[in-house]
This record gives sequence, structure tokens and C-alpha cells, in this order.
Amino acid sequence: MGILGVFIGALITGGILFMLTDGFKPMTQTASGSGNTPVNITITPPAEDATLAEVVAAKTLPSVVNIDVFTSSSGGLFGDSTNTKGSEYLEQYGLGSGVVISEDGYILTNYHVVEGGTEYLIRFDQSTQYKAVVVGQDPSSDLAVLKVDATGLIPIEIGDSSQVKVGEWVMALGSPFGLEKSVSTGIVSALFRSTTMESTTGMNFYANMIQTDAAINPGNSGGALVNSRGELIGINTLISTSSGASAGVGFAIPSNYAMNVAQQIMDGKEVEHAFLGVQLRSVDAGNAESLNSPVNSGAYIGVVVQGSPAETAGLLVGDIVTKLDDIPISSAAELVISVRGHFVGDKVALEIKRNGKTEIIEVVLGSDKDQ
Repeated sequence: MGILGVFIGALITGGILFMLTDGFKPMTQTASGSGNTPVNITITPPAEDATLAEVVAAKTLPSVVNIDVFTSSSGGLFGDSTNTKGSEYLEQYGLGSGVVISEDGYILTNYHVVEGGTEYLIRFDQSTQYKAVVVGQDPSSDLAVLKVDATGLIPIEIGDSSQVKVGEWVMALGSPFGLEKSVSTGIVSALFRSTTMESTTGMNFYANMIQTDAAINPGNSGGALVNSRGELIGINTLISTSSGASAGVGFAIPSNYAMNVAQQIMDGKEVEHAFLGVQLRSVDAGNAESLNSPVNSGAYIGVVVQGSPAETAGLLVGDIVTKLDDIPISSAAELVISVRGHFVGDKVALEIKRNGKTEIIEVVLGSDKDQ
């Protein structure tokens, strides 16, 4: 497994970001019932003195699966959806984790888990396993949805990731190093960690990720990060490490964002992302004078796309964006990531420098599929 990137803006230092795959990839997410109706799950603790971790694990583990990824030149070697005879003729390509998000078989995972595979085996336990098909994927968000031919599954309960607080208790679930149904606990270490990473399909955007010290290792990719109520708040995706194993710095895609993408895929739609409509350059001490910038950091607008939200809002070539809402913007990449962390239709306030003055311009973000 190769080194895939480092954090922009020195958000993380001394480590390298790895996709969490075992063999090649792995991680999970959310909860809805048939017809995508939310399902609230109630569990009975195994004993009156059960610990928080025991109760949360009992509630959430049935919704977390192991994903075996295979490649095959001929395909179809699994036979029917429950028969895995013939799998010995496939070459195992990687493995990861996934989360059941509906009673009728939809499973959310990372795109980098399924990338390059031709056959997918979903294992709930040693006796329950199904062949899966990829319903859809969004490589730039590193998310994908699989489907198995099954009903009556237990979807994970979905939480509101916008309500997550630094310091709150969390549990990570998945298949580290192929050890399925594993859990680890910790806290939320930080919020709003963002980066971009090069991949085989282009650029991946990771916006506003949740950082945790719960142990996350290769094989956890696509697995669930849940809160003390057993609600999904994130999809485990990346780790910062110099050894390839957990160093207590893991990252999860927030559930609100991940489920928005998953719902679009399940609805058969083309996944859309928030769009501003500008071409940018980063401002730094070396080019600030040539750009006539009164500041040494920010995102310089070099082109405003005709008919875009940026043009409608009145942004101009030469404007320098220094904040999006309350988030400081010190580079072009930070503005791109901040925009991608929002939804189509969101209204954001951009602080800009124009002709030496500070102005606030509100923009309603559009959709990149309209461009």
C-alpha cells in the first residue's frame, strides 16, 4: 500500500496519511430502513453492570460488515449470492469494512475499498455472507455504495455529525488487518481536519473530517465511527502514521456528508457537489506584491466562471478570499476544500479583500453537475 498524501496547511506534521486498506484497501456508515425510513434501534444490555463499550458494541456490530475484494478475468465465480464456491479461483485484491444503511441490503464504504475489484463478498459473520454489486461510487469523495440481495438486515442508526464535540467518547468498528467485528474506543481529538489527496482517479477531497485517537488500522476503511448512543457519526477513512499502523491519529468522513452522497447514489442520481465557480491561485509572501494583495495569504480569484454562483454574487477577478464563514482561508486549496464541505444550496459568507478594503459577500453555492 503506497503513500497517498500529506495534509495541506500543515494540519498534521510528522506523519504520513494512509488509506486504511489491508492488502490494498478498507472502512463504514449510517442507518435507514426499507424505503430509506430512519430506524431507531433499541438494545437490551447483556447485563445490568454492562459497560458503555459493551452496550454500544452490542448495538452496532450487527450493522458492520467485512468486505473481501477479488479480481477475476472471467467473473461470476461466486455462483449465486450466498454460494462462495469457486472463490478459490479468484485473486484476493484487498479487504475492508462497510456499514449497513438499509434493511434491504445497501452498504456504505470507501471508494478506495472497492476500487479495482471485480467481485465483492460481504461477510456478516462466519456463516452469513453474500455476493455484492457496486451500486455507485463517488471517487472524489472516496465513498461507494454496495448492494447485497438480502432483507431484514439491521441498519446502523445515523447520528448528526454537526453536533459532534471535541472530547466526546467514540468507538471505531471494522476489520483491522482482516480481524472482523473489532472495536476500539477513544475520544474525538479534533474537528474540521481537511486535506486533498491524489488518487488513480484524480483528486480526492476530504473536508471537515473528524479526528480520533480510537485505534484505526489497515482494514478499518469504510467502517463506522459511532458515538456513545451507538449512532453513526463518521466513516473511518485515513490515518496519519509513519509505521503504517495506528499512531492514535485517525480520520473519519462526517456522517452527514457521507450519507448525503450515499442517498444520491441509492436514488440513482449523479452525485453533485457544492460549486462556487472560480479559478484560484494561492497568495503567499512571494507573490503578494505581484498580485497587488494587501495580505500574504488567501485565495486569489483569477477567473470567475460565467453564469456561476460566484458571478451571481458579484465576486470579481482580483478578489482575495480570506475567510469562508468563520473559517480562515490561507490558500486556494483551503477554499476548494471548504466549499466541498458544504451542500448544494448552502449560503456562505466570503470575506474578501478588494482594492485594499475588506468586504463580505454572500454566495449561494451551486452544483458542479450543472457546469
